[in-house]
Amino acid sequence: MARIFIISNRVAIPKAGIQPGGLEVVLKSTLKKNPCVWLGWSGEVNDTPRTHTIKKGRNSYIVLDLRTEDFEEYYNGFANRVLWPIFHYRIDLAEFSRRDLSGYRRVNEQFADELAKVLKPDDIIWVHDYHLIPLAQALQSRGLNNRIGFFLHIPLPPPEILTAMPHHDTLIPALGAYDLVGFQTDGDAANFARYLAKELGTGSHMSLTLGSGRRAMRLGTFPVGIETRQFTRLAGRSVRTKFVRKVINSIPGKLIIGVDRLDYSKGIAQRMEGYERFLLGHPEWLGKVTYLQITPKSRSQIKEYAEMEQAVSSAAGRINGAFSEAAWTPVRYVNRPYSRTALAGLYRASRVGLVTPMRDGMNLVAKEYVAAQDPDDPGVLILSRFAGAADEFRAALLVNPYDPDAVGAAIGRAMAMPQDERKQRHAELYASLLRNDISDWGDRFLAALAGPQKGRSSRTVQDLSDFITPS
Repeated sequence: MARIFIISNRVAIPKAGIQPGGLEVVLKSTLKKNPCVWLGWSGEVNDTPRTHTIKKGRNSYIVLDLRTEDFEEYYNGFANRVLWPIFHYRIDLAEFSRRDLSGYRRVNEQFADELAKVLKPDDIIWVHDYHLIPLAQALQSRGLNNRIGFFLHIPLPPPEILTAMPHHDTLIPALGAYDLVGFQTDGDAANFARYLAKELGTGSHMSLTLGSGRRAMRLGTFPVGIETRQFTRLAGRSVRTKFVRKVINSIPGKLIIGVDRLDYSKGIAQRMEGYERFLLGHPEWLGKVTYLQITPKSRSQIKEYAEMEQAVSSAAGRINGAFSEAAWTPVRYVNRPYSRTALAGLYRASRVGLVTPMRDGMNLVAKEYVAAQDPDDPGVLILSRFAGAADEFRAALLVNPYDPDAVGAAIGRAMAMPQDERKQRHAELYASLLRNDISDWGDRFLAALAGPQKGRSSRTVQDLSDFITPS
């Protein structure tokens, strides 16, 4: 039986008592249904790096240490200072250096070396995310021609932004070495198709084979979901836990919740400003609503993130200073992580879920918030129109996160929304969740990677003609 090789920047090895991370949740079903080998960075930085394999049931986990130089250039450097900001439409934050690009390519070559030691001809390779764009090329240069797919978890900007990146003309076309390139939304896939047409002169059909010339690359959209029904049950249980009840009993009135990693793509400072506009415009809610923003720190060693942390803290302090009373604080800003169980209960107890990233690949917090709601008395999701989830969640209150007045108005509308409207919107959102449940997400991608099948819809995997409008 063919093995599925999952390749990602970090490897999530299952550990008892440890909450699974995002990618582990997304791949849970694939790992359960197939014999898999998951290869990636161990998270350790070691000047005498080692590679070791850990067995868990029928699955194996191959983890590699990185040298300090590799960590700084590949991870802190090119991945997080160039690709992350540019793919999130922030050209102004990109800091390019040839050294970092060299380190990025070097680590991809290292991953390819380790794969070459263990791959068999019928193994299938599934590569995840922006850290590993050149990996297919590196494998093919070693004579390995396994079927290989790539999925981008973050947005892909239009060619007008991509072409601002130095050496884009060698890096982005490297995706042509994959058999299938998957995106979160049709918009992301269309941006890639437009890039190929503009920079490589591809026609409106994929008759022009990219990469090695031996096989064609296809594009697909595979919106990532969550385990919907399971999360609904989890929220129903956890809302009754001592922790959640303690939080709810400690605040007067209704709860608004935001949960985001500390990152400039999440728009937390702008969201705080939107909440401030809501308080200014709706004095009847003073003392009757609390905004809980849970924001674990990330990448604190990068200057921009430290500055952003200070900006968000200052915004929370400004709002609390202006509006607080002895028995009420309008903002609770918390810099620590909570378990998925605790968050599920907090989502269910919140009247409003505030999810307003400036740009996001999908945003699973939005989906978890919807899944957590009591269908008889649901809360309201306020969602950025620039999150990938907005393509599916038209029944949410969609807002422009750059417009604090619009965000403030949406909060006011959500707080005043009658129960019948809340129930109708939630029913539409929940139905969308079930259509893209994570339980068969991996199956859909792997089936598409295996090739077109009779009787299957062509909606998921398409050629360039589906994404480019003829002039």
